[in-house]
Amino acid sequence: MKHKIFTRLAAFAIVISASPLALAHHATTMFDRDKVMTITGVVKEVQWTNPHVGIFVTGTLKDNDTPALWVLEVSSPGNLTRAGNWTRSSVKAGDKVSVDFWPLRNGSKGGYLKKVTLTDTGKFYTADIRAQESPNLEEREQK
Repeated sequence: MKHKIFTRLAAFAIVISASPLALAHHATTMFDRDKVMTITGVVKEVQWTNPHVGIFVTGTLKDNDTPALWVLEVSSPGNLTRAGNWTRSSVKAGDKVSVDFWPLRNGSKGGYLKKVTLTDTGKFYTADIRAQESPNLEEREQK
């Protein structure tokens, strides 16, 4: 009986001690959600991996800027596929894009993707998977 109680207490302690690590991973304080920036450029690479998709874009904030590599974080592949209508090939290397994102607070060239628009087709994908499920999203975005 004592062994069973000890095992349960040990398991409980492990779960409790690991919980802050899981919560810390999902903190979004590194992104400035009060500011939206837009870059235009070409997708260099897409890393369709867990826990977050990464999109690397060589682009600029302004027309006369020198192109730089920007690293944009997105939700998980599962979330994007289930609720956001993304596929592994929705955005791929070589695509010309315009990307709206919340920038990193430390000023590095990166952020959390808000919306990516494929320049050649006008098709767009959003990282706000709940908004993407909403009806008439295209009409609301155009206003």
